[in-house]
Order: sequence, then C-alpha cells, then structure tokens
Amino acid sequence: MKTLTSSLIALLFAVFGFGCPTAVAQRQPSDADEIRAFIELLRSDVNATKISTINEVMKLTGPEAEKFWPIYRKYEQELAGVGDRKLALIREFAALHVGGTLEPQKATGLAEGWLRNTQERLNLWRKYHKKISKGVSPIRAAQFLQVEHQMALFIDLSIASEMPAVGVTRSGQR
Repeated sequence: MKTLTSSLIALLFAVFGFGCPTAVAQRQPSDADEIRAFIELLRSDVNATKISTINEVMKLTGPEAEKFWPIYRKYEQELAGVGDRKLALIREFAALHVGGTLEPQKATGLAEGWLRNTQERLNLWRKYHKKISKGVSPIRAAQFLQVEHQMALFIDLSIASEMPAVGVTRSGQR
C-alpha cells in the first residue's frame, strides 16, 4: 500500500505540474492545437505513472500480464473518451464562469452532464472489471478497480481544487 501511495503522490504532482485544468479550459479556441498537445502530453505522463503503479501493485505473472495488458489498453482508449467529455464540461463551465454568463438552465445542463460523465466512468469500471475477471481473475480485477479508483480520486481532487466555485450570474441569480 505504501508503494501505491507513493505512486499516487507522483501522479498528483504530474497532474499539478502541468497546471490547472480551468486555465486550459479558459484558453481561446485559436489555441486548440496547443491545448490538444498539452492534454496528450498530460495523458501520456499520467498513463505512464498508472502503468508503473499497476505493475508495482498487481505484480502480474507473465501469463497474467499477457491477458491483462491488451484489455487494459482498450480500457484506456475508452477512458480517454470519458475524459474528453469531462474536459468539454470543464471548458464550458470555465467559459461561462469567466464570462459571467452562467444562467440556471446552463447550470442544470452542466450538472446533468457531470452526473452522466461520472456514471459513464462507473459503467466503464464495471465493464472492465467483468472483462478482467473473466480474462485474468476476479482478484486481479478487484486490484485493478482499487488502483484505478484511487488514481481517479487523486485526479478528481486536483481538478476540484482548481475549479472556481459556482458563483452569481450577471442577473444576480445564484
């Protein structure tokens, strides 16, 4: 567990080391290529840390690794889509926040989007828990969920710590 904690702290520093997500979300659309490159670099670093942590914690045997890693690669591809949708929500919120134009209807839509995104991640974990249970073992699937959940908590914490609080709109509504 100590190794997992150390790796998660390193992951947190990797996330914080690249700056705040709302700063990325607040850039102008003309910076789209730069933002995309930044996000890909961040994902690459986070994925490398995750792979290292999974190796340290799970200590897969050769035959287990042969079965696990192809499943994991497919999981990461799907997780990237969930992450892209989360980033779109963050960008939209940041733009509305910075512009002072967050109205009740938009706030409701963003909240619903955030809840859908959270459910999407849970559904993905359930799907891949089942695949890893079947392909490798139920114990390895439980370890995968534990590591993935703890890493997600650290990433979510870093995002939450950088997000501005929902504030008052120009019309004075809360």
